[in-house]
Parts: sequence; structure tokens; C-alpha cells
Amino acid sequence: MSFLDHLEELRWHIVRSAIAIVVIAIAAFLLVDFVWGVVILGPSKIDFITYQYLCDLAVKLETPALCISELSFEIQSRDMTGQFTMHILTSVVLGFVLAFPYVFWEIWRFVSPGLYPKERNAARGATFFVSLLFLSGVLFGYFIVAPLSINFLGNYKVDAAILNEFDIISYVNTLTMLVLACGLMFQLPIVVYFLAKSGLITDVTMKTYRKHSIVVILIVSAIITPPDVISQLLISFPMMFLYEVGIFVARFVSRKRKEDLA
Repeated sequence: MSFLDHLEELRWHIVRSAIAIVVIAIAAFLLVDFVWGVVILGPSKIDFITYQYLCDLAVKLETPALCISELSFEIQSRDMTGQFTMHILTSVVLGFVLAFPYVFWEIWRFVSPGLYPKERNAARGATFFVSLLFLSGVLFGYFIVAPLSINFLGNYKVDAAILNEFDIISYVNTLTMLVLACGLMFQLPIVVYFLAKSGLITDVTMKTYRKHSIVVILIVSAIITPPDVISQLLISFPMMFLYEVGIFVARFVSRKRKEDLA
């Protein structure tokens, strides 16, 4: 295929991906009561499943401090177009999240013909594992990182006289940033797999630079999260765990490479 033919092929993959995102986004836009009342504003309500689970756990462990019984903040819209803009934004984000497996599949369909048969076999199941890790990260971000971060930031006060009244834009941006960041961070084992497959890293290399990785993870977490320690740590710990998982992945790939070369 010529360069222009490749561009034409890529264009149709992008168009089909965009259509999938738009269709789901339109459905999310129309289901405003559920999307906003349950999904988007869920972490801002005391009856959210994460808070309820923590209260149940507090009773079992006899540790009242675990129970989140109050969220002392209000969400307002101070911009005339604020609610409408956030309605569109959240619909598009939800469309992207739900359509992600299909979007990645379309990208893979465009990339895979350019790979050698051995490379395609090595990447078999890529769509499934990438989608699984992304959706797992999104769920982790939504049910763990986001509610705990929102609780910390919403209840934090330097003085009792200062009321926490957040703009809807700030709330939605914080929620989507945390959720999508977790979804992307959970791709670390996949990245390690392909780097190890190409021989760029090994499990020995990752062990050698483990301490350096902790510093990098803390810096990245500080950049992609709101300016609070709780959010940073909630993302840092899973990333450190995934780094350790990556070491096992690299070790497995390195052994397979040695067996193939033997």
C-alpha cells in the first residue's frame, strides 16, 4: 500500500472509533438522571458504596475512624454554561471509557498487518488484556481513589469559618482526571511486556532501578493528581505493585526469549 492508502485506511479506523464514542456519548447524554445522579455525583454522596463499605468495615474492626459519615461541601455552578458544558464533557468521557475496547481493537487492526507473524503471535490477546487493565484501572480510580480523594479534599479546612463550595467544573475535572489516570497507569504491565519482548528491558534491569522507579512514580503521581498527599499515595501504591508485577512479566518474557534463541 502507498502512503496515501495507509492514510485512507487509518482515516476509516478513526472514523469508526469516533462513531462508537459518539453513539455511547449520545446515550449517556440522554440518560442524564442515571449518569449524573448515580455515576458522576455518586462519590459526592454519603450513601456511595465505597463509604458504606468503609462504615461496615469500621464496625467489624471496631475502628470508627474508617467510617466516612459526613461530606461537608457543596457543589455549585458559577458559570452560566457550566452545567451544559460538563454534561457534554462527561458524556464524551463516558463514551470513550465504554468504547475503549472497540477503539483499541480498531487501532490494533490498523497496526497488526505491519507486524511480522512472530510479532503478531507474541501480541496475541493484546486487545483483551489492554482493555481489561484499562477498565480495571478505571474501576479502581472510580471506587477507591476518587471517593477517598474527594472525601479528603471536601472535608479539608484550614479554618471552620471557611465553607467548601466547589464549582461543578472543578469537581468533574478532578473526578475524570483521577479515573482516567488510573486507567492509563494500569497499562504498565503491558508496556513492560512489549519492552521486554523487544529486549529493551529485563527483570534484572527493573530490579536494579527499583528505587529509582519509586521516585519516578511519586513524581508522576504528584503531576496527574490533585495537590494532596492522599491522592498521590492512592495512585502511587498500585503503580508500585504493578511495577513488581512487571518484574515477573519481564522475567517470564526473558526466559521465553532465551528458550527461543537456544
